[in-house]
Amino acid sequence: MRLSWGLFLLTVALGETAAARCPTPCVCDNLRAHVLCLNGSLTAVPATIPQLTKKLDLRDNSFVVIPAGAFLSTPYLTHLDLQRCKVDKLEEGAFRGLGRLVYLNLASNDVAILYQESLDGLSSLQQLILEGNRIEEIQPGAFGHLGSLTVLDLRANALVYLPDMVFQGLAVLRWLRLSHNTLHVLGSEAFAALPMLHRLSLDHNELQALPAEALARLDGVTRLDMGHNPITCLAEEALAMASLKHLFLDHAALQDVAAEAFARSPRLRTLDLHANQLQGLPALAGAGALVRVNLASNPLLCSCLLRPFHHWLLRERVQVEGTCAAPTALRGRTLDSLRSPEMRCGHHELHPTPAMPSEQPRAGGSRQCPRGCSCSPDFHHGSCENKGLQEIPQGFPRDTHLLDLRRNAFGMVPPGAFPGLKELVSLHLQSCSIRALHPGALRGLQSLVYLYLTDNRLSTLAATAFEGAPQLAYLDLDHNTFTHLPTGAFQLLPNLISLHLQHNTIGELAEGDLAGAGGLRWLYLAGNAIKHIAPTALAPTTMLEKLHLEGNQLAEVPTAALQSLPALSELKLSRNPIKRMGDGVLLPVASSLQHLYLDNMGLQWISPGAFTGLGPKIRSLYLEGNKMSGIPNMSNFTGLEILNLRDVPFHCDCQLLPLHRWIDKLNLRVGATCGSPTEARGLKVKLSPTFQTCPGWGDKTKAASKPSKKKRSEKSPARGFKKSRA
Repeated sequence: MRLSWGLFLLTVALGETAAARCPTPCVCDNLRAHVLCLNGSLTAVPATIPQLTKKLDLRDNSFVVIPAGAFLSTPYLTHLDLQRCKVDKLEEGAFRGLGRLVYLNLASNDVAILYQESLDGLSSLQQLILEGNRIEEIQPGAFGHLGSLTVLDLRANALVYLPDMVFQGLAVLRWLRLSHNTLHVLGSEAFAALPMLHRLSLDHNELQALPAEALARLDGVTRLDMGHNPITCLAEEALAMASLKHLFLDHAALQDVAAEAFARSPRLRTLDLHANQLQGLPALAGAGALVRVNLASNPLLCSCLLRPFHHWLLRERVQVEGTCAAPTALRGRTLDSLRSPEMRCGHHELHPTPAMPSEQPRAGGSRQCPRGCSCSPDFHHGSCENKGLQEIPQGFPRDTHLLDLRRNAFGMVPPGAFPGLKELVSLHLQSCSIRALHPGALRGLQSLVYLYLTDNRLSTLAATAFEGAPQLAYLDLDHNTFTHLPTGAFQLLPNLISLHLQHNTIGELAEGDLAGAGGLRWLYLAGNAIKHIAPTALAPTTMLEKLHLEGNQLAEVPTAALQSLPALSELKLSRNPIKRMGDGVLLPVASSLQHLYLDNMGLQWISPGAFTGLGPKIRSLYLEGNKMSGIPNMSNFTGLEILNLRDVPFHCDCQLLPLHRWIDKLNLRVGATCGSPTEARGLKVKLSPTFQTCPGWGDKTKAASKPSKKKRSEKSPARGFKKSRA
C-alpha cells in the first residue's frame, strides 16, 4: 500500500513539473500527455515540451528547417503533426530518438528532397503522410529505417521518376499513394522489396504506358489505381499481377486493348475503363475471374465487330456498364440490352459470326514489321520503344493505328518520316533527343489525332512542321527548350483541342503566337518564365476552357488578355509573383469561370471590387499561402464546393466581421486563421472572440447560440490526431 501511495505522489509531482514546463504558446493536457502548439508564431520546435508527451500537434507554425535531434527531449512521442509548417528541409537525423512514434504527418510543407537519413530513428512508424509537398527527389535509402511502415502517402508532390529500389526497407508497407504527381518513368525495380503491398495508387500522373516491368514485382497487390494517365493502349499481357482484383484505368486516353492484355492477371474481378476513347473491346482471354467491366463514357461502336465481346460477356456472365455511341439506330442503348443480330456491319451481316480484325485482315493491311520492332495485327499497334535507334524505322503495316517510338535517340524527324501510315492515330516520340521536327515530317498522317513529343530538345518549330496532319487534336510539347511559342506552327492545325507546353522557358505570349488555334480548349503553360501576355495573344482561342499559367513570372492578372475568352472555366495563376489585385481584374471571364487558383503568390492586397462579376458559378477558389489580411465580400459565391484560405494572416477586427459571419454559415472547411491582433493569433476566424465587441454582434444572437457544437467539431481533429482518410 505504501508503495502504491509513493507511486501516486511521484506521478503527481511529474505532472506538476510538466505543467510548469509547458511552453507559453502551447496548451498541455497532462492527463492524456497531449501538447498543442497551434499558435502559428513558433519558428523552432520548443525545447521545453514535457518529456512524457505522447501526442504533439505543431500544425500551422513556421519552422522552415527541422534540425538534427529536434525531438530528442520527447522520446515518448507516438503521434507528431507538422502540417503546414513551411518546412522545406528535413536534416539528417531530424527525428532521431523517436523510436516509439507511430504517426507522422508532414503534409502541405515545402520539402523538395528526402535525404538518406532524413527519416532515421523512426523504427516503429506506421503512417507517414508527405502529401502536398514538392518532393522531386528521393535519395537511395531514404526509407531504409522504416521497417514498420504500413501507409506511405506521397500524393501531390513533384515526382517525375522513380528509380530502382527507391522504397527499399518498407517490408510491411500495405498502401503506397503516389497520385497527383508528374510521374513519367518508373524503374523496372522501382517497387522491388515491397512484399506486403496490397494497394498502389498511381492515378493522376503522366504515365503514357502501363509500367509492366515495375508492376510485375508486386505479387500481393489487389487494387491498382491508374486512372487519369495518358495511356493510349494495352498490349498483350500488359499486366502481370498475380493477386490483382481491382483495376481502375478510367479517364485515360485508351484507344485499344489487346485480347490477352489481362491474361496474366487471373484474379482480376473488376475492370474500370470508363471515360476513355474505346470503340469496343475484344473477348478478353484469360480473365476468367472478371465479374464487372465499366465502359461508360466511351464512344462505343456497336457493330458486328463488337459481337465477340458481347458473346464473351454472356458466356462468362460478366456485368457491363456502357452505352452505344453508334450506329445511329443503337445510340443510347446499353450494352446489356443488345441482342447479337442488332449489331450489324453492312455486307458482313451475311456471315453469322463475322471475324474480328485479327481473323480477317483488312485489304492493303500488310503484315510486315521493321526488324527489332513488334507489330500487333489484332489491334494495329507498332512498337520500337527503347531500342537504341538513331533513325526512325520504316516499313510498318499500312493499317497501323498506334506507333510507339519512345526512348530512342533520333535527334531529328526528317521529311516524310512515316510513309504509308494514312491510318495512324497516335504517335509517341517522347524522350528521343529530338532537336528538330523538319517541315513535312508528318506528311501523309491524315488520321493523326495524338502526337507526344514530351521530354525532347525542341526549341522552335517551322510553320510547316505539322503539314499533312490536319486532324491533330492533342499535342504534347512539355519539357522541351522553347523560349517562345512556335509562331505560325498552329495555322495548319484547325482541329487542335489540347496544347501542352509546360516546363519550357517561354518568356512571353505575343500577338499571333496562337494564330490558327481557333478550336483550342485546353492550354497548359505551367512552369515557364512568362512575364507578359500581350492583350491580343489569346484572341484566336475564343473556345478556351482551361488556362494553366501556374509557376510563371506574372506580376499582375493578365486582364486584357482574358477579354477574348468567354468560355474559360478554369484559370490557374498559382505561384506567380502577383502582389495586388485591383477592381474588376477577373471581369472578362466572370460569367464563365468555375475554378480559380490564386494560391501561394505572396498576394498582399485584394481590392474590394476584385471579384466583381463572379458569383454562383464559382465552384472552387484557392487563396492559401498568401499575405493579405482581408478579402472581398464573397457572399454571392453560393455554389462553392472548395474554399482554401489556409496560411493567410487575417486581421481579425470588426472589418472582418462579414467574412467571419459568412464562413460561419459555410458547410466547408476553409482553414482561415487569424494572424492578428495578438490575442487572436492562431485562432480560427470563425471562433475568434475579437468579433464579440464589434457593433452589430448582438444582432446575431441566434447564430451566436449555435457555435458550441461547431466549436467542438472544429477542435476535435487537434485533440484526436485523426488518421488520414483514403
